[in-house]
Amino acid sequence: MRASRRPRLGLVGAVALTAASLAATALAAPAAPASAPATGDHSATREAMDAAVKSGVPGVVGQAKDTYGTWKGTSGVGDLRTGRPRSADEHYRIGSITKTFVATVLLQLEAEGELSLDDKVDTWLPGVVRGNLHDGRHITLRQLLNHTSGVFNYRDDKEFVRTYMLKDAFFRTRYDTVTLDQHVKYAMANKRDFAPGTSWKYSNTNYSLAAMVIEKATGNAYGDEIRRRVVEPLRLHATSVPGSDPRVPRPSSRAYAKLAESADGPSHDVTELNATRAGGGGDMISDAADLNRFFSALLRGKLLPKEQLAEMTTTVEAKGLPGVRYGLGIAERELSCGVEVWGHHGGITGWTSEAVTTADGRHSLAFNFNGDWSGDSDAVIEAEFCG
Repeated sequence: MRASRRPRLGLVGAVALTAASLAATALAAPAAPASAPATGDHSATREAMDAAVKSGVPGVVGQAKDTYGTWKGTSGVGDLRTGRPRSADEHYRIGSITKTFVATVLLQLEAEGELSLDDKVDTWLPGVVRGNLHDGRHITLRQLLNHTSGVFNYRDDKEFVRTYMLKDAFFRTRYDTVTLDQHVKYAMANKRDFAPGTSWKYSNTNYSLAAMVIEKATGNAYGDEIRRRVVEPLRLHATSVPGSDPRVPRPSSRAYAKLAESADGPSHDVTELNATRAGGGGDMISDAADLNRFFSALLRGKLLPKEQLAEMTTTVEAKGLPGVRYGLGIAERELSCGVEVWGHHGGITGWTSEAVTTADGRHSLAFNFNGDWSGDSDAVIEAEFCG
């Protein structure tokens, strides 16, 4: 969740939210400190959103849900050209929050006996993970989901950056389709980060591979499985896997990025984008209401049996991210006031999103910045749960 504090090239947000303490027990949900007392007062959250706009974010939209009901807040503008403000019910790209949806589907398949998280990647994708010390015969599906696989992050490949992320290249390739196979090939051109299971490093390639496994196990596109298994049962009407469609459904704001190493310089409208370049690691669209509903349902055991939810919330240390622990597509952090929240960070060109909930699913927050170079998302979360 530190991603909001560093300059971005503006493609697939690499950093996740957080995760929980290593759990040997099979609990339906992690044992966490009591939730922050719900007061119905979200003034601190609004102030943190306003501060993000003052720091340079064009606009912020968010929604919190607790025992007092639902609160919606906005700040700043959704269109720098016209000055139109952001609206409370907007669609936006959710970036790496997609990973939680993908992990949920893979865990559902395990619960149905279609696969095991202890299966080797090569069992499902023979010969796909090879080269530069990568070897899918020694990597498990679980290691993909918790980022202990050592597989190189394709978005860090120099050729990928030159082709899709820098300014001139972005505008030349923004409508191009990038397949999951291409993601993996970019990754395999680089040396693995470490031997499987020996360390932790966030890698979008892990979730390109996880999406490929879903497709191999079901015979369907991973987006179709997300729709059938998660979106439709929860009636997430604003949530979609857009495929190669570059548009964001209305209502929505424009999205802006610097498309440079530095946060200085002009902002570019990057709203239209073929998000297949993010694939299973970050291509989805949603809104704050749907994300709150999804994470609350997930933590309450409405999408996964007890055993699989316990696997999802069994975590490892996220090295390099102090106070963060990562489970299977979900992360946990302890806030300054002692409250633990579960969720995920999401970044993709032009958008920065967060979605978190308490362990009991009773207090949730989701919000979005329509810019990817500024703003303190940590401060918004702290304000909501710690006041």
